[in-house]
Amino acid sequence: MTGELRTLALLFLRLGTTAFGGPAAHIAMMEDEVVRRRQWMSRGEFLDLVGATHLIPGPNSTELAIHIGHARAGWRGLLVAGVSFIVPAMLIVWAVAWGYVTYGTLPAVEGVLAGVKPVVFAVVAQALWGLGRTALKGALTLAIGITAFAAVLLGVHELLVLGVAALIGVVDQRVTQGGVPQAALVPWAGVPTIAVQDPARDSLAVLAGAGAAAASATLGTLFFVFFKAGALLFGSGYVLLAFLRTDLVTRLGWLTEAQLMDAVAVGQLTPGPVFTTATFIGYVLSGHMGALVATLGIFLPAFIFVALSAPYVRRLRTSPAVGAGLDGLNVASLALMAAVCIPLGRDALSGPLPTLLFLVSLLLLLKWRVNPSWLVLGGGLIGWLA
Repeated sequence: MTGELRTLALLFLRLGTTAFGGPAAHIAMMEDEVVRRRQWMSRGEFLDLVGATHLIPGPNSTELAIHIGHARAGWRGLLVAGVSFIVPAMLIVWAVAWGYVTYGTLPAVEGVLAGVKPVVFAVVAQALWGLGRTALKGALTLAIGITAFAAVLLGVHELLVLGVAALIGVVDQRVTQGGVPQAALVPWAGVPTIAVQDPARDSLAVLAGAGAAAASATLGTLFFVFFKAGALLFGSGYVLLAFLRTDLVTRLGWLTEAQLMDAVAVGQLTPGPVFTTATFIGYVLSGHMGALVATLGIFLPAFIFVALSAPYVRRLRTSPAVGAGLDGLNVASLALMAAVCIPLGRDALSGPLPTLLFLVSLLLLLKWRVNPSWLVLGGGLIGWLA
């Protein structure tokens, strides 16, 4: 690989190994690396890529990694960044699945997570502060952000919140500046959400019947089930749980309800994309080939969608009307991230030690710009020792 591709590979391999906390935290860590540290793009350009991931199905943070790779090194960068972000998480989940099937138990990770969560909360808060200053361009975007935040807390569907925010930006541009759209507004149907990560379950156990389910699973059907999920699903976490339940539990009968819950819990407990749940399920059902096929199936659509949409992101910004729509979409996307902070903070700041970890991490991020990956590892070590 060229030097540029090696740099992309090393960056996203590290993020795929240390990026705990779900899409909001992944986005925050990517912003720190590509905007603040390396200055590969401006905050405005980064926000446009974040907004673009909300327009297509699939895992938001993985698609953002793929977008960054394309923006930095073209089609080869697209592949290198995406694969590098996915592979570490996939291998970790693969190893966990092997232990789950072989021994029937998993090592306790509650202490590690107790130390990681406050650090992740600090990383998200720091990113919101930096990105918010770029996204808030005036009274209108401030009003959109506040309204979107309140609407999400009141339970309004994220798709509606993002779509209305974009529409308000377009209407305001036309009314106040007399602008005429130079391109049709990108359809807002099916905008994905930023999933809230739920606390880990107390224990994971292998239930009877896993062997029989594995025997009935075929690789072709397994690939199709996960390819369909990757191509149609907006969001992650328990949204993925509900989607897979229909096929794997109800229709095919390959998994029990408890096994599917275990699989999603493992995806949330490990770093990198939550969609590596597919790796766990694939291994439980069909061994090593099943893990590989399921992982390929669920992530392949993300590469396809980004490859099709990436060339148009900058063109959309050149249209006054669509650019105004992107401004509204971007600030509403940050409102969704801010809404995630409420349950994340409630879960993370559960005592004096986690609160101290949060405050120290936030200070180190804002004043000395310490790399979040080191903070995550340090927080996990302190939590484990405590």
